[in-house]
Amino acid sequence: MTHSPLQHTTRFRVRFNETDPLGIVWHGHYITYFEDGREAFGETFGISYRDIQSNGFLAPVVKCTCEYKSPLRHGDWATVETTFINNPAAKMMFRYTIYGTSKQIVATGETIQVFTDTKGELMLTNPPFFETWKAHHGLL
Repeated sequence: MTHSPLQHTTRFRVRFNETDPLGIVWHGHYITYFEDGREAFGETFGISYRDIQSNGFLAPVVKCTCEYKSPLRHGDWATVETTFINNPAAKMMFRYTIYGTSKQIVATGETIQVFTDTKGELMLTNPPFFETWKAHHGLL
């Protein structure tokens, strides 16, 4: 396991269509913010969905959790901090912290993705490209 986690921060602004009749972000949009963070992480560190697919694999999300701490509102600027959690299993784990304008924690969460081949068969060991990626980032 690495002592220095791979992490990426993505800034975003809450759009009007993401709010509910109470004027706060609808709870389901936080999962989208997590995905935005995960995609930006993947583009930055070379493990995007396109990278995974070009190596002949898919990485569906099999678990997602979210804990809501404080609401976001239309026009708020926020950041999602995405951290890769290294582990030996054939899966990718990410933890997320969303911070509001005044740096308060708005939400936290985690996703787990497994690897499958293009037919949907679960991989029980890390695909070779993922082992290479982990080695490149000092995670083995």
